Formats: sequence, C-alpha cells, structure tokens
Amino acid sequence: MPGYVLTVAGGKGGVGKTTTAINIGAVLENHEYETVVVDADIGMANLGEMLGTGHDTTIHDVLAGEETVSAALTETSSGLTIIPGEQSLEAFAEADPAKLRKVIRTLKSTYDVVLVDTGAGLSHETTVPLGLADGILLVTTPDDVAINDTSKTADLAKRVDGRVLGTLVTRVTRKADVPSIAEQFDDPLLGVIPVDLEATRNEPHVFNYPESDASDAYTQLTEELEQIFFEGADSDELEDVFEEEWFIDEADAEKADEESDEEETDDKDDGVFGIFG
Repeated sequence: MPGYVLTVAGGKGGVGKTTTAINIGAVLENHEYETVVVDADIGMANLGEMLGTGHDTTIHDVLAGEETVSAALTETSSGLTIIPGEQSLEAFAEADPAKLRKVIRTLKSTYDVVLVDTGAGLSHETTVPLGLADGILLVTTPDDVAINDTSKTADLAKRVDGRVLGTLVTRVTRKADVPSIAEQFDDPLLGVIPVDLEATRNEPHVFNYPESDASDAYTQLTEELEQIFFEGADSDELEDVFEEEWFIDEADAEKADEESDEEETDDKDDGVFGIFG
C-alpha cells in the first residue's frame, strides 16, 4: 500500500509550517511509522538548517535533474529522515518544481508517510505540493493577516483539487479567540499549538521537551491524523486538539519572542530551532 502524502501549507511565512512538519514527523517515527520530511520550500529552504543537518545533496539537485532521490535522503541526529533544500539563488533558478511529483511518487513506494513542507505565498512552487497531496494541513497563527493568507491558500488548494483536512493554529495564547478563528475556515479546526516558553535547537521539540504543552499538542494532533493516514477516517470525525490549561498570557509570549530574537542574533551562524521557527 502506498504511503500517505501530507502537505503542510500556509499563506504566510513564520507561522510554523516547518516546525509542524518536523514535529509531526518525529511523533510518527516514535510510533514506528516510516516517515520522511521533504523541504519543498524551493525559494526559502530551511528544513536542514533548523535541524542542524548538513548534506551535500538536496531537493534542489533532484529537481534540477542532477541527483537521485535516494542520494538526497539524510538522517538527522534525532533519527528523522529528511530531504533538505538549498538556499542559493542559483539552486532555486535551476530547480524545476514540476519534478516534485516524481519525487513524491518515489517516496510513497518506500515510506508510510511523506510530509511535504511548503513555502509561503501563492506561486507555482507552492501550488505543486497542494495538487500532489493526499491531504493538506493548513497552518496559521491567530493574527488577521496570517488567517487571511491561509484562507487564500485553502481556496487555491481546492482549485487544484487538493483535499484540505483542516487548519492548525499555532502561537496561541489565552487572548486568542479560537472559536472565532475556526469560523473563518470552511474546513475543520484540527487543533491549536500553544506558545511554549522553552526553545530547543537541532532536534524536534517533542524529543527534547516531551512533557511540554506544545509537545503534548503535537502528539495529540499526530494521533488524530494517524486515523486519517491509516484508518481512512474523515477529518470531520476527528476531535480537535485543544486544552485551556496549555495557554500562557500574551505578555509572557512576547517576552519569550524577544529573548529568542536576541539569542538568534548572538548565534546566527548556528541556526536556532524554536518551537515556531
């Protein structure tokens, strides 16, 4: 049976698409499902950097017709298998997003789940992953701009016959009006991820801080998604992942963001992986 392809998408950068793909992948691996995360953000690839993984062969080499899919596979220190991307303009110019379909077909024959991390915005590079997915998870933060852009992504997905499973809201504090956010989308709200004051580097948050609220939320979300991947459940049947005790005050979240920005400035050559990178 071919693997399930989940595209993680959103209209705005910085909402946590890559972080979500990484942590879902980590939970799936922990549940002993063969999983691979593909960096399909052709213009602004950062999956390998966020995981502190260097690899000579990237998805860009494959999309340029210069390397095989197997050559681009790499295992991170946490045991998660990924296909990283490259950040140079030359690599972006030479990559053909249309070749991503063949890449995904190849991976589906080997892995139980293929997670496709996409770029932001509406372009050919972001449209292709929407059309090749078995299901699409939309990711947004509670702010109006992100919600509006994510709604556009949902509309685009349906135009290319993509199946939107639902929406995940990240960076949620006590101030966020989650029910009102849910009403702005036609598809189910699958869950929320709380702001987490802890940040980690180079490994999925669910591995470094398994007892944290954010890790708990990602684990619960993934367990719900597994019902779709392996049991054929419909997303309307799933329980939304939401627990009031997870959330902190917005002021605390803003303070954590400021501290994270300062740390990233100090260590910019090392690559910082926070819970919403």
